[in-house]
Amino acid sequence: MTDADPDGPSVDELAEIEREMPLIDAEVLLLDAQIAILCADPSPSDLDWQRVRRARKRVLREARALLAARAASSQAA
Repeated sequence: MTDADPDGPSVDELAEIEREMPLIDAEVLLLDAQIAILCADPSPSDLDWQRVRRARKRVLREARALLAARAASSQAA
């Protein structure tokens, strides 16, 4: 929320959140994988570790895509 509009986010802010959703989803999956590692009993399996590695790669991929999209839109402006 902004001070200018205390009732909620603006249309532009909602659009930015929508653009960031793939990265947010990837970060949530990474967090889930990390929690599984911490809660594994008696110890994390190879599959648990693979899930963490895969989730990290996805976070990096989505972050790069978001940065590339921002760079392209700023060059176009």
